[in-house]
Amino acid sequence: MSYNQILKSSFLLTMFILSLGFAYGQTDNTYVKSNPNSPDISFTKTVHNFGSVQKNADAKVDFVFKNTGKSPLILNSVTPSCDCTTPNWPKEPIMPGKSGVIKVVYDTKEMGVFNKTITVTSNAITNKIELTIQGEVYDK
Repeated sequence: MSYNQILKSSFLLTMFILSLGFAYGQTDNTYVKSNPNSPDISFTKTVHNFGSVQKNADAKVDFVFKNTGKSPLILNSVTPSCDCTTPNWPKEPIMPGKSGVIKVVYDTKEMGVFNKTITVTSNAITNKIELTIQGEVYDK
């Protein structure tokens, strides 16, 4: 095989792999969006700024959400961006029109500015939402 043939084959293989990546990246929400009876999730806020928090103090926040869709909402996972953040969420389905709470605790043992995310994955039309907590931990 000549150098040009190898180069051309490598290029075609790379383009094929990239196109697969783009195609799979576009599949989020495809089934759920096409179903008008799907659940949907709406948060009262998605960002909470604690401001200045003393080291080893409580840093807790409740993210309130509502199922604004037409069928039961199921939170599949609530994943923090680090071990310093602990979420607690309802494991049972949230019926249409009903609300739920994701309770988040941030461990304030490390000083400095923080900006952490919690990824909420569900069966809602918007099936992936990021919640954000931020602030600064200081010592006495």
